[in-house]
Amino acid sequence: MRHPAGLVVTGLGVTTAVGQGKTAFTDALFAGAHRFAVMERPGRQLGTRFVGAELPVPKPTSRLGARELRTASLTGQVALTTLEEAWTEAGLDGYDADRVGLVIGGSNLQQRELVLAQDRHRAKPRFLRPSYGLSYLDSDLCGLCTTAFGIRGFAHTVGGASASGQLAVIEAAEAVASGRVDVCVALGALADLSHWELLGLRAMGAMAAEDHADAPAEACRPFDQGRSGFVYGEACAALVVERAGARPDAPAPYARLSGWSVRLDGNRDPNPSLDGETAAIRGALDHAGLTARDIDYVNPHGTASPAGDTTEVAALKACGLTHAAVNATKSITGHGLTAAGAVEAAAALLQLRQGRLHPTRNLTDPIDDAPHWVRDAAVEADIQHCLSLSMGFGGINTALCLSACDA
Repeated sequence: MRHPAGLVVTGLGVTTAVGQGKTAFTDALFAGAHRFAVMERPGRQLGTRFVGAELPVPKPTSRLGARELRTASLTGQVALTTLEEAWTEAGLDGYDADRVGLVIGGSNLQQRELVLAQDRHRAKPRFLRPSYGLSYLDSDLCGLCTTAFGIRGFAHTVGGASASGQLAVIEAAEAVASGRVDVCVALGALADLSHWELLGLRAMGAMAAEDHADAPAEACRPFDQGRSGFVYGEACAALVVERAGARPDAPAPYARLSGWSVRLDGNRDPNPSLDGETAAIRGALDHAGLTARDIDYVNPHGTASPAGDTTEVAALKACGLTHAAVNATKSITGHGLTAAGAVEAAAALLQLRQGRLHPTRNLTDPIDDAPHWVRDAAVEADIQHCLSLSMGFGGINTALCLSACDA
């Protein structure tokens, strides 16, 4: 069954290591740029040489006072910068704050900062900052953003591991479609990992080892025979969702949110499920009233996980999507974890608007020749309908269908 109303995206904000702001991000995408290196942010090392993509700390927003900014974590600062870009483009200043909502994708978002605070105060725990009592809660980021932008409709987080960002977009769409709010911002938040999370992810075999520390540019290899796991990349994205035509002064939308789906595997473990992924894809197509042949482009989850990439290609084949162009945004940005689904939805929207598809870095020997890969160079493309896919540990599969406004 199709969704009951035309929903559109009217504002985007993006902050990644390869580009801060959607213009710089778009340029980096089409150039196939990267910022992969051995990570150096305090709280990430502990004797390791893991490769990742770390972004510069953004300039502080003028929407908050000195006290709030002083206690804002890296995750908070990046969220404010990213949200401000989307908010400004959508022209939301002065809009009825009671009719605006915020959904933040992610949980346990500020782990590195918490570890640093614990280490710093281990010998003198009574000197711990009172703000720690807020910062360990996911609601801290909601409070920071709603304070800065005056949002009063509602705000909450949704946790879906690496599918969190796309879950936030889906929740925002459903909040607007139901009439709960007129406008809802979906924010895929930066997951600020400490060395503990990195070591844990490596121990389970999900994250690439330190083998590429001397050649970081070669580490991230989605869908390539040489892949060895995901490479972490700091990132954040915000999408403004509203009903088409509801605000006469709204900017021209990027695209319609024409369909979506969430399916679970009933599985706590990190292994992917072909049944779950195909069900999510087919559910989104059915919701949008489309067939597989209508899809021109797929932005896949594409983490470079040995099992994950193989399963995802099998899902594309099972759903009849081998004709659609496929590239892997994570080959450029790294894996933003909680932010990934929102960042990749933003990448899909920017490509749809530009009529071009970005290259996939390091895709020299594909694991399967059936998909229509976009490999070492950007290509022109007439995109009317596309799919963005995200999967998360705990058996979570999501699919989002984006369509040109005149399609």
